[in-house]
Amino acid sequence: MLLHFTKMHGLGNDFMVIDLVTQRARLRDEQVRQLADRRFGIGFDQLLIVEPPRDPDMDFRYRIFNADGSEVENCGNGARCFARFVRDQRLTHKHEIHVETAGGPLTLLVEDDGQVTVDMGVPRFAPQALPFEANEDLLRHELEVDGERVEVGAVSMGNPHVVLRVDDVERAPVERLGPAIEHHPRFPRRVNVGFMEVVSPHEIRLRVHERGSGETLACGTGACAAVACGIRQGLLESPVTVHLRGGDLRIEWPAEEASLRMTGPAERVFDGRVALA
Repeated sequence: MLLHFTKMHGLGNDFMVIDLVTQRARLRDEQVRQLADRRFGIGFDQLLIVEPPRDPDMDFRYRIFNADGSEVENCGNGARCFARFVRDQRLTHKHEIHVETAGGPLTLLVEDDGQVTVDMGVPRFAPQALPFEANEDLLRHELEVDGERVEVGAVSMGNPHVVLRVDDVERAPVERLGPAIEHHPRFPRRVNVGFMEVVSPHEIRLRVHERGSGETLACGTGACAAVACGIRQGLLESPVTVHLRGGDLRIEWPAEEASLRMTGPAERVFDGRVALA
């Protein structure tokens, strides 16, 4: 069968987006991995699926699959692309779009300038929210990784994140520590790993190793996690500009009991059709 899709990106974090509201298909893990291959497939960091909602109060169901075929709870850059996609495809004319995800409900707001703001909900620091095998909710946790001890903040943004503070993000050991922490036994569902350089209380530089995909040019939930941890640790103040390799995001978290909001771009690259075996 031929399946219509759209290739999109949010700050270089790239996605294949499929409408399963007007089309019917069921993708197996091996098909996702084949489509994700940048030489033999379409190539992407994540596959985004648009489905009808199960909750009548929601507009759509939003599903996310990593390049290795694993389904995950949330993707902030993908959420912005999702919002633009459903409007471009005329699946909705709303500016405020409510979607259900495996990590909980999200509200997406398409701004007049084309930027998209995502209400990411309240960050959750309880270890069981990630999940993370730790006895208590601390500002910083210590992990033994690759023969050394590292200090991290841990938070769930609908998906699990740890954040390490580094002096120079360009020299950070992302390739070495990223996979080691992702698969650390204290994270039974694996974890995304952010490397944060604090420039000022309102500005950081960030690189993120995403579970199941490796380092990406940008990670929306990773940016939210870094800012949430930084504010909670007294290093940052809202709003914060996050410089990622693919571009910048604006993160606002005015109070611990408030929702965190992320604003950034979403770009369509091309439309296509692919034959599924």
